[in-house]
Amino acid sequence: MRRKPKLDCVVAGEANIDLLMDGVMQLEPGTERLVNRMDVVLGGSSGITAHNLASLGAKVGFVGVLGNDSFGQIVEHRLRSAGVDLSALRRDPKEKTGITVWLSENGKRAGVTYTGTIAMLRPADISEDYLAQARHFHVGHYFLLEKLHSSAAKLFRRAKELGLTTSTDCNYDPTERWDSNLRKVLPHLDIFFPNDAEAMNITGAKDVPEAARQLGESARIVVVKMGAEGAYVYTAGKGFQVPAVKTKVVDTTGAGDSFNAGFLSKFLQGASLEECARFGAKTAARSVTRVGGTAAFEKK
Repeated sequence: MRRKPKLDCVVAGEANIDLLMDGVMQLEPGTERLVNRMDVVLGGSSGITAHNLASLGAKVGFVGVLGNDSFGQIVEHRLRSAGVDLSALRRDPKEKTGITVWLSENGKRAGVTYTGTIAMLRPADISEDYLAQARHFHVGHYFLLEKLHSSAAKLFRRAKELGLTTSTDCNYDPTERWDSNLRKVLPHLDIFFPNDAEAMNITGAKDVPEAARQLGESARIVVVKMGAEGAYVYTAGKGFQVPAVKTKVVDTTGAGDSFNAGFLSKFLQGASLEECARFGAKTAARSVTRVGGTAAFEKK
């Protein structure tokens, strides 16, 4: 008989620093530009989802890799302040914590990333004993976690055998191959969280309902995030759409990851899929009212 889990969810993946600079999009060699605003925030799909899910009241554990540096200390502090359990966090003394510098101007944005520890998570970092303490297992930014790809299907299958429900968010594929053993992972997923562009790139479908239908042939529940158009949920041969929640948009960083957190918080409570999706949309709307993916959820 399985012991009562101590955690609602284990989130595994990347956590890093996002340095946001507003007021400049282009730089010229030999020049220096001044920006209007600078923010240092918690970044990474997995880190943002873990932080916000914990802030919504779930008991969350995080498995990831950070450098033994000041940026790593900032990431650790931000996660810990939300109540995330970090007993499975690994520090790498030889590598620096990853960082993305985002330049934005007039609503447009471009970034440059130093990956550092971002893609260093290994299957060995996610122990069976730690997984067994949770009810749900979520992996963020699947495509970026190269060291997981070869064993990912085995990892998710084992989580299911341990009695957990499972989910992943693929995020953008830097290689643009749109596979990396993902298709072998899908049959072991209870929930797959791509956005509309990702879903269509993976499947080659021309629209979201068809992409969701194809993905739903493998994953139990497919939730396609569509930004201002809301989200499309497909399961058991049927699909439905929920609208986005209207709000004043300050910054869209982490909106999709916040949607994941909202959806999972209700899913873990046994809510209907429509309730989960609507709360996901509400959580995403809350996220965009502040700069960065976690500021709207931080304790004051």
